[in-house]
Amino acid sequence: MNGLRMTQYGRGGGCACKIPPGELETLLSGLTDAAADAPSPFSSPAPSTSGAPLAPRLLVGPEHGDDAAVVRVGPSLAVISTADFFTPVVDDPHTWGRIAATNALSDVYAMGGTPVMAINLLAWPRETLPLEIAREVLRGGLDAARAAGCPVAGGHSVEAAEPLYGMAVTGTADPERLITVDRAEPGTPLTLTKPLGVGVLNTLHKKTGEVFPEAIEVMTTLNRDASTAALAAGIRAGTDVTGFGLLGHAHRMARASGVTVAIDTARVPVIEAARRAAAAGHISGGSRRNLAWVAPHADVGAADEETTLLLADAQTSGGLLLAGELPGHPVIGEVLPYEGSTVLLR
Repeated sequence: MNGLRMTQYGRGGGCACKIPPGELETLLSGLTDAAADAPSPFSSPAPSTSGAPLAPRLLVGPEHGDDAAVVRVGPSLAVISTADFFTPVVDDPHTWGRIAATNALSDVYAMGGTPVMAINLLAWPRETLPLEIAREVLRGGLDAARAAGCPVAGGHSVEAAEPLYGMAVTGTADPERLITVDRAEPGTPLTLTKPLGVGVLNTLHKKTGEVFPEAIEVMTTLNRDASTAALAAGIRAGTDVTGFGLLGHAHRMARASGVTVAIDTARVPVIEAARRAAAAGHISGGSRRNLAWVAPHADVGAADEETTLLLADAQTSGGLLLAGELPGHPVIGEVLPYEGSTVLLR
């Protein structure tokens, strides 16, 4: 690498480079009408009277902001489709590739599915960065996919001003056991499977080059085991926590389910180094935009600004937020009947 820093070649970093959630919803407004004509998400397909294969039916589309799209292709088989890519979040290209692939695979796990195939998505400034570095990025993605037991079957690449990498992932699931954002029920505990704070630490890494092994460990850990445990526990509502932060994803789940999500701030796990970095002011613009989007719908109680910004921290390859209790992971709150706000901090 000869001192070359990947994070200096992108304006943002990781999931913090997403279009802000409020702007994204405005952008997509009126462009999702097809979902209104879709069959009821959890209804069984009509039986075939001719013996011909059943026509695919959309089970999960864009209406609630779920992690992936899902189509039923048979009575007991659903196909999950997702894509995710972003600018460098760390300086080491192989590690960036691992993180980006782990993040893309997470969308399938968040729906209760199993990844079965991935394809690479690569944009590269070939006149600025050697292709040998792109090879390392792709090798990192391949290593993450191999760990997930998911073959990488090609991909697509373009030349661009900034490096971008990620994957489109196809998965399968039982259509009767999907995990979606619109099924959280009052009286259910709220579980988070990874600590927060990687956005803060990635911002500091981009500024100083300091490496934070705890953040890398979080971002390269697959959500596979947590997803499998959630299905075994009968959990049917959840999402992964990525660029919109814990508050943003909790708001989406509460809004879709018609409930209030109460979060006990003292019980939310945070990487210790991230607390120090946040206190020093290393908060990304994406995290501040997340908080501004959620604030009109939230009751933050006595929580101070530093706490709320950590809860809004734009995560990359974060954990699962689940409406249900998962052994070995902290319960951070509960689902309540709607109380005038989608998110309640206490």
